[in-house]
Amino acid sequence: MSSVLADVLMVIALVGALALVHRPFGDYMAAVFQSRKHLRVERWIYRSVGADPDAEMRWPAYLRGMLVFSAVSVLFLYLLMRVQDKLPLSLGFKPISPDQAFNTAASFVSNTNWQSYSGEVAMSHVTQTAGLAVQNFVSAAVGIAVAVALVRGFARSRTGDLGNFWADLVRCIVRILIPISVVAAVVLIAAGAIQNFGDIHTITTLSGDKQAISPGAVASQEAIKDLGTNGGGFFNANSAHPFENPNGFTNLLEIFLLLVIPFSLPRTFGKMVGNVKQGYAIVAAMGIIWFAGVIAVTWLEYAHPGTASQLAGGAMEGKEQRFGEGPSSVFAVSTTMTSTGSVNSFHDSFSGLSGGVLLLGMMLGEIAPGGTGSGLYGMLIMAIIAVFLAGLMVGRTPEYLGKKIGTREIKLAACYILVTPALVLIGTGVAMALPNGKDAMTNIGAHGFSEVLYAFTSASNNNGSAFAGFGANTDFFNTTLGLCMVLGRFLPMVFVLALAGSLAEQKPVPETAGTLRTEKPLFTGLLVGAIMIITGLTFFPALALGPLAEGLAS
Repeated sequence: MSSVLADVLMVIALVGALALVHRPFGDYMAAVFQSRKHLRVERWIYRSVGADPDAEMRWPAYLRGMLVFSAVSVLFLYLLMRVQDKLPLSLGFKPISPDQAFNTAASFVSNTNWQSYSGEVAMSHVTQTAGLAVQNFVSAAVGIAVAVALVRGFARSRTGDLGNFWADLVRCIVRILIPISVVAAVVLIAAGAIQNFGDIHTITTLSGDKQAISPGAVASQEAIKDLGTNGGGFFNANSAHPFENPNGFTNLLEIFLLLVIPFSLPRTFGKMVGNVKQGYAIVAAMGIIWFAGVIAVTWLEYAHPGTASQLAGGAMEGKEQRFGEGPSSVFAVSTTMTSTGSVNSFHDSFSGLSGGVLLLGMMLGEIAPGGTGSGLYGMLIMAIIAVFLAGLMVGRTPEYLGKKIGTREIKLAACYILVTPALVLIGTGVAMALPNGKDAMTNIGAHGFSEVLYAFTSASNNNGSAFAGFGANTDFFNTTLGLCMVLGRFLPMVFVLALAGSLAEQKPVPETAGTLRTEKPLFTGLLVGAIMIITGLTFFPALALGPLAEGLAS
């Protein structure tokens, strides 16, 4: 079987699996968040934190709950890393430095999982499991909770109530993330991933050198790393490491895990607003952009010029030899379009143009299909913008799902869209103007600029992947990128929840002959076009200085 045919069959199997679970899984998540019953373990958790799960919250209260919970999480994780040498199972590792501890705490709580350290030589078993793995669960649940609150804003009317943050958070963890992660971890262990709390083993290689082999609870962290679109790998090589990703089957499973919740949430959205066709329109827009990215990157990597690439059948530098071009490209596109950051190849080694496609996937706001929750609410914000543009063209007050998109709504949507571009472009500009940024670059010219641009794009959009070789473990980058992660995560959530509250207070607008049919293919095309135009206008100059210049010069 040729490698191209194998790649095509892999994509068909992946799309088929996602399509197979889309309806039942999306319906299940809708039932979880619409349920009025509480499991016994959930009631115990509510009592332990002093929360009333049946109390409805308006958007300011929902926001306060989310921010307080996240702030406490940052503090806990920071302190855990600072005292890890005094805790059991420390493996002899030193405490993490203050700037790196802040960067890592901000990273995992914001669902970014940017890593300026090598986990196998820096983080103890307790830090990995009680700290980082726990945040993989709760940060993913926070994103889904905010998305559900926005969906309730569309579904409800004449009330400012958006549900209960604590109930949404706990239900998501207990009923969705934990059960799937347990099953996925067992499958990964059966397929060869490791899971233990042993000591570091020192072995002698064939060349006679000594090498330290780090054990750990890898399979359990790998499962939620991908399912929660987190991306923080147990090992520095992330999903290119055989302990995390043993073979081709696990590689396909991990891609499936990082796509399954984002691609199923539109069905949840459709069920909760009472019109599943609206969910189909959203998931179609997500799928079009994702599939276009897969085709573009795969073709560019196979067709990369150069004698070595032609002899190898593609640009194999920085790729895991077990997987090859196709699976590496699909993984790279999926991870940059889902705010995951998990990698099975080094994005720094991708060609200039395909690296630009990966950057663009993050710059779009990671909405195709995006992170757990963040992808759905990001796409709904873009849908509001698309409806507004359509209203301008026909001279009508824009409406979406029976809600008028007025001045307040469009201002909140515009603020949401402007946050991450401002962080990316300002951060990159400051870094390039200072010696700190230039000193961290391992390449000169356009590719070196792309390294810096990629770092701030990844941090501000809460992705977490990086161009390999970029020297980010400095006081400057640990601090600036940490701030970008926090602001890029929580400022947009402020605008999302404010928008949800505004929509929930409205009374429904009756559908007329002039109402834009947002469940039709025409709207899906308009939505995709609006996404590409808005992103292109914002980031094209930066892309032209980096990956486009590099690609055209090669």
